[in-house]
Amino acid sequence: MFRFKSIQSNIAAAFVVLILLTAVFMGVISYQLSAVAVRDTAKDFTGELVEQVNANIQSYVTNMENISLLVLSHRPVREYLSQDAENDGSISEFFRTIMISRKDIASISAFGYEGQRFVSDRNGARLNPNVNAAGQSWFREARAAEGRTVVSPPHVQPVFDDDYRWVVSLSREIRSADNTRGLGVLLVDLNFSVINDIVSQIELGKRGYVFIVNDEGKIVYHPQQQLIYSSLKTEAIDKVLSVRSGTFISDEAGQRKMYTVQDSEFGWKIVGVSYADELIGNRREMKLSFAALCVFSLFAAILLSVLLSRNLSKPIHQLQEHMKEVEKGNFNIQVPVDRTKEIGRLARTFNLMVFQIRELMGQVVKEQEFKRKSELNALQAQINPHFLYNTLDSIIWMAEEKKSEEVVLMTSALARLFRASLSKGKELVSLRTEIEHIANYLTIQKMRYRDKLDFQIEVDPAILSYVTLKVTLQPLVENAIYHGIKNKYGTGTIRITGERYGEKILLHVADNGVGIDAETLERLLAPVRSGGFREGKGVGMTNVHERLRLYFGHDYGLTVESEPDAGTTVTVAIPLLLPEEAARKEAADVWQEGER
Repeated sequence: MFRFKSIQSNIAAAFVVLILLTAVFMGVISYQLSAVAVRDTAKDFTGELVEQVNANIQSYVTNMENISLLVLSHRPVREYLSQDAENDGSISEFFRTIMISRKDIASISAFGYEGQRFVSDRNGARLNPNVNAAGQSWFREARAAEGRTVVSPPHVQPVFDDDYRWVVSLSREIRSADNTRGLGVLLVDLNFSVINDIVSQIELGKRGYVFIVNDEGKIVYHPQQQLIYSSLKTEAIDKVLSVRSGTFISDEAGQRKMYTVQDSEFGWKIVGVSYADELIGNRREMKLSFAALCVFSLFAAILLSVLLSRNLSKPIHQLQEHMKEVEKGNFNIQVPVDRTKEIGRLARTFNLMVFQIRELMGQVVKEQEFKRKSELNALQAQINPHFLYNTLDSIIWMAEEKKSEEVVLMTSALARLFRASLSKGKELVSLRTEIEHIANYLTIQKMRYRDKLDFQIEVDPAILSYVTLKVTLQPLVENAIYHGIKNKYGTGTIRITGERYGEKILLHVADNGVGIDAETLERLLAPVRSGGFREGKGVGMTNVHERLRLYFGHDYGLTVESEPDAGTTVTVAIPLLLPEEAARKEAADVWQEGER
């Protein structure tokens, strides 16, 4: 990733990119949400219209079915078709009575199976001699349906001589009273203009429309039916048939059309068609507004970024320069406290940290020679230049990334770490102080290693008032990190526990790292010969063990349990020692040292 050399340039560029990307993102999202909202509204509106058309047609067909039931239940009709009676004109009169109340019915007729009996509402109605009624599709389908209603597509009815109307036929088989056999077929021809009147009044935008297709893919109604028949216009019939009820988008000849399909109970599909470009009529205005927003955001981003980056980078540059002095070993410095809350807090914490480091180094110089050697080796694990440099480098990196909360957290933890290390020059500290010290240390390490390190601290509160040698746990934890977890694949966990065991206190530092082989484990805590301290790898753990034995006796110290690839557990055994007892012991040690 490209980076500028100066922090001000990085901050300015970051602000420009952030504001511009935010504006672009918000503009695109707003445009998309608006477009989706319009499409959803149009989809819902079209669906409601299509459902209403379907309900109207369904109601109309249901009324026709009810009329057909009147005929099917009329006994004279069944007797006439079964040749048990002759037509005395009452059947035709019955048909005409039905038609008086329904102007949308073109004709009502009944055709028998045997003897080719025929009766109609018309007086003197004549069948077309060139057309066989039994061969018509409405006749065959009604006979196959065995009493169920069959609704045909629009067609010219050729059955009657010299009368060729454009109708929709509703046909049903007329069955015997015991429903054991079919007697004939009832034909109710409906004026197609009724369907046209129901559908043609529906408007879906300037170009949208509604059409009807049956389950065989034949057009029942279309406002441009002649264009359909002449193949000058096409519809996505296959997709319509594959959709039971729902909506889909189709690209046809460069135009996107939204089809809303509604199934009817009698095999027809009511389809509403809307044009996508009509759904977002102000598309051009929306794009211009989006472009204007981007240009304005760009100028605002440049102006704000220059001003903010200049104010933010100046105190950070000052802090960075003082940190370089600390890296060189100059602790006699003081960072000016900035008015900015986060950076000012960072500067105050840094000043406190430098002061504590300076005081701590002075305290180390004043220690007794023997104890100073052991203390110095232990503190080196805490205040070694690499740890401090890496921690400060992490703070600088987080400051550059504007992670102010993490900067404050790490710097505060580092300050508390050194504050706990000072312990007012005392050799012994309470377990509470020691646990706080190691918690701060682990907090810093966890922030540095991120997902590589996790830790848990579970110490019995009843033992926190007892004392121990300061900086006892940190070398053990440091060994666990650098020699156990750092070489482990995945996340490593350090678990610190403590409890009372008889007249002792046992502290356990356990990790799930790579472990220690048997040969290394055997010589790890072996007695050392070079001045009482081991040099090289493992110095921290060895020195802790020696310090504990020298101060508390040979019954105390460290024990180590480990297996390769299974982790390591170090147990610290110390006596039950209260602060007042520790004060008397330290006073006696000072007196004895003075006597020497």
